[in-house]
Amino acid sequence: MAQLVTIFGGSGFVGRYIARRLAQQGCRVRVAVRRPNEAGFVRTYGVVGQVEPVFCNIRDDASVAAVLNGADAVVNCVGVLSEAGKNSFEAVQADGAERIARLSAAEGIANLVHISALGADADSDSEYAQTKAAGEEAVLSHIANAVILRPSIIFGNEDEFFNRFAGMIGPVLPVVGAKTRFQPVYVDDVAAAAVQGVNGQVAGGIYELGGPDVRSFEELMNQMLDVIHRRKLVLNVPFFAASIMGAALDFAQAITLGLFHNGILTRDQVKNLKADNVVSEGAKGFDAFGIEPTNMGAVLPQYLWKFRPSGQYDAIKASAKNLRG
Repeated sequence: MAQLVTIFGGSGFVGRYIARRLAQQGCRVRVAVRRPNEAGFVRTYGVVGQVEPVFCNIRDDASVAAVLNGADAVVNCVGVLSEAGKNSFEAVQADGAERIARLSAAEGIANLVHISALGADADSDSEYAQTKAAGEEAVLSHIANAVILRPSIIFGNEDEFFNRFAGMIGPVLPVVGAKTRFQPVYVDDVAAAAVQGVNGQVAGGIYELGGPDVRSFEELMNQMLDVIHRRKLVLNVPFFAASIMGAALDFAQAITLGLFHNGILTRDQVKNLKADNVVSEGAKGFDAFGIEPTNMGAVLPQYLWKFRPSGQYDAIKASAKNLRG
């Protein structure tokens, strides 16, 4: 019988690419999500019954144990960029990761791949980074040979980074931490590494995943603007001003009891943006998987074209200008 893999958060940005790759190699895939009715699209990744979305709440032992039953391997892709209600950093990225690893070990599952983040650090000022580090520690305490992947900012068709900034309206593009450096990594490269972890093709441990290019936030925005054929002023927002903005937006979320969700800018995100997000010197990375990371320039035009002034017709219009009667 084909290997059964449970993917927590398997309908999310990274999870769906992992699910597709596993289905293509013949695995049965159980996609554990909070809203399975909204994850029906994952069924198309395989033949009938091969990929199935199922309900799971990672804050509950019984719920997690149920989706682990009979699984041969596990991938945890669950994480939050900003807190909302009961889905706090601690509950999701620390306690949730610990619960998945603990119950996986109890089920006798040896292969676990945990998607963390570059910059995970117990000593960071950012709670996001602290809980990412706590989650890693908890996972390794239960499954010592787990494969932990720490990607930098991930780009791809459904990303919340380039798509978000490309969709901003107006002549000015404000960014916090314009000089902070990133090493963007293509989502399918991360998925390929995760699949090798599932298959036991790499040793357990922590791997830092970054693309071939290191760019400042400002440089990334200028590259994006070049791709979408738009001219804007990339304006650096000082950290002290950004902290005030984040505090105000966090307060608005608190006083509205979550009716307003601060998906714009939080105080914790400002803290995160103060530190470079690049692969550490000497860290294990894509080389261990035999993967050559994909260049941004080869991928960004494939999905950012919709933000060009004339969308898919932009290149045609530009070419028409060169025609002579």
